[in-house]
Amino acid sequence: MLKHRVIPCVLLKDWQLVKSIGFSSFRTIGHPTSTARIYNARNVDELIVLDIDASLNDQEINTEIITDIANECFMPLTIGGGINSIEDIYKVLNAGADKISINTKALEDLNFIKEASSLFGSQCIVCSIDVKKVDDKYMVFNKKRGILDLDPLVLAREYQEHGAGEILLTSVDNEGSTNGYDIELIKLFKDELDIPVILNGGMGKPEDAVKAIQSGADAVAAAYIFHFSRYTPNDIKNELSKNGIQVRNNL
Repeated sequence: MLKHRVIPCVLLKDWQLVKSIGFSSFRTIGHPTSTARIYNARNVDELIVLDIDASLNDQEINTEIITDIANECFMPLTIGGGINSIEDIYKVLNAGADKISINTKALEDLNFIKEASSLFGSQCIVCSIDVKKVDDKYMVFNKKRGILDLDPLVLAREYQEHGAGEILLTSVDNEGSTNGYDIELIKLFKDELDIPVILNGGMGKPEDAVKAIQSGADAVAAAYIFHFSRYTPNDIKNELSKNGIQVRNNL
């Protein structure tokens, strides 16, 4: 049976790891290496780090920090932000990442996904889709291009067809809110894809993870709950287990 994952998803900005609210209003989590050590000790399943400096400012990916994080990270590590070429993927993987996450480049060039997955394997390629609700309709959002007239599920199917191994699905409206995941959004994806969907944005308590997975998520990602609440990753896993949901290594 598929075991569901609990994953911190954090942003890299100005040499620090941060969380955001609605992709703005950044709050510092801590230094990348010390934070990675904390994650190792707290029984999370994977770690996603998105380099927003590289993504928004057309900077090179900070491979120095990636290497520092990877040296402290004894779980699968996904790196995203600023990945625009096959050479960038080589750099990130050589720095110690296990997977890469692409967003803008995937929107611009579906064939890039196909090329990347053929070279590195689909299990290495995570396609990130950010979503906003506009007039009761879900639409794809991109930090550089704004709201796009694209249906997120249709886009996810295209990504899957071109070789993506996972989808990182983020509700911009819920991101950082601690009001729970967008359950309506993930229900649209339930049983629609053959690849895992990681739902991100809004977890405030362990019960939110239960609702998300029961509604169709294969894994849950979050930031706030791991640093600014009384809950631990094991609290989340124990709540999932109590509700009959298989998890990895709950203690």
